[in-house]
Amino acid sequence: MSKIVGIDLGTGFSCVAVVEAGQPKVIINSEGKATTPSVISFTKDEIKVGDAARRQAVMYPKETVSFIKRFMGEKYDDVKDEVERAQYKVVKGPNGMPRVDINGKLYSPEELSAMILQKMKKTAEDYLGEEVKDAIITCPAYYNDTQRQAVKNAGEIAGLNVLRVINEPTAASLAYGINSDKEQKVIVADIGCGTTDFTVLDIADGVFEVNSTDGDTHLGGDDFDQVIIDWLADEFKTEHGVDISGDAMAMQRLKESA
Repeated sequence: MSKIVGIDLGTGFSCVAVVEAGQPKVIINSEGKATTPSVISFTKDEIKVGDAARRQAVMYPKETVSFIKRFMGEKYDDVKDEVERAQYKVVKGPNGMPRVDINGKLYSPEELSAMILQKMKKTAEDYLGEEVKDAIITCPAYYNDTQRQAVKNAGEIAGLNVLRVINEPTAASLAYGINSDKEQKVIVADIGCGTTDFTVLDIADGVFEVNSTDGDTHLGGDDFDQVIIDWLADEFKTEHGVDISGDAMAMQRLKESA
């Protein structure tokens, strides 16, 4: 029987783990890291995912995409911010669904997320030495049925049998080692790269129940970075009289530094 892996499909970074000898183990990727940037770069010869794609972003900002999770299961009109649409190359696709435009070719968020999941699948297979078929994938607690189905669809496109999509705060509580033998109330604060949410969990008799949750699917570390980037660009313009906001390569370098 093949191993079941757990995957955190993150907005900024993703991670894959497996249970060994009763203990969860995060699998180190081919770059020697525990997490993989959720970044995809389309070069002339191949599609790169992870750190390799992130390195390509400076030279090929128009061919590199990230933060796809922000648009999973959403409609195009849900993304109100025109700047955000442009930043992440989001256009209106069939049935009003968002699509990411890479040199005129449109990709759905599920297709792009599947590329990241395939990278995580390969990471697990390299470590385990066998094919990985089954996976459990996490998602924000506030995800609706459409968004959860989008996550499942992405897994299936990646060649995974998605056994379950579970709430991130529940996964966090389990990973932290919360003792569920006694009744308790736990608040999980998840400030990620692209999303922020706070969830109140009631835990009793091994059951994790989401009591309430709130957050913003379009607010996270990337937005904090953007404030720094804008400030740096303004300071540079004031000091040197040069506006670099229209230079994609310069702005990507600022983004990496921020």
